[in-house]
Amino acid sequence: MPYKTNCELPKMVRENLPEHGQDIYREAFNSAWEEYKEPSERRGDTTREETAHKVAWSAVKKVYEKDSKGNWVKR
Repeated sequence: MPYKTNCELPKMVRENLPEHGQDIYREAFNSAWEEYKEPSERRGDTTREETAHKVAWSAVKKVYEKDSKGNWVKR
């Protein structure tokens, strides 16, 4: 279930990340969706979708962090 546009991202992602953060999330999710399609490529019993979401958040956190008010800002 790759995402074609940011409008398709989960509501939590759309409502919390700035546009650029959403771009990073979408691109990382889609890449991981392809890379980890085989269960043997994933850790433990995680699903393909769970793995892709974890990879996407990890990619976002390399560029963004939460400030003291809980907003995502560039590092």
